Amino acid sequence: MHRELADVTEFDEELATLVADMAATMAAANGVGLAANQVGVDLKVFVFDCPDDDDVRVTGVVCNPVLTLPEGTARQLEETDEGCLSLPGAFIPCSRPDVATVTGVDETGQPVQFHGTGLLARCLQHETDHLFGTVFGDRIPEKSRKKLHKQHRELADHYPDDWPLTPTTADED
Repeated sequence: MHRELADVTEFDEELATLVADMAATMAAANGVGLAANQVGVDLKVFVFDCPDDDDVRVTGVVCNPVLTLPEGTARQLEETDEGCLSLPGAFIPCSRPDVATVTGVDETGQPVQFHGTGLLARCLQHETDHLFGTVFGDRIPEKSRKKLHKQHRELADHYPDDWPLTPTTADED
């Protein structure tokens, strides 16, 4: 998870299948975003299905994303709980800019741009980070990171080793 992935260069049936499988996996895991490396694929692609600050649901696919964040006085940080499908069940506060824009291309190679506020802004940043080798635990203080991993260890028995590919047992309890 701590290395930059390869650019998507072929927009073919194999990529379309990957994107469809990722969307299904994200939905089954009740996630709002999923990066290719979370399912063992070395490509810069993520899927998302996430509400913005106005509770408008936005879905999409982004290959080879470029993230733009506000700078200077326009940059407002928002600290709220964040989790990751790679550390299922664990959440910890993480500060991120409250607005984000991602550009790239979709699974067919067509240009896309998504502008997000609130949770959507957080999701766009989180998923883009994954593709460049950063996990959200890297963005929080060491004490918080230890607490995050402790939460995850306490819940680990509910999640198979290959989760989110295999469903959780947490809902069966």
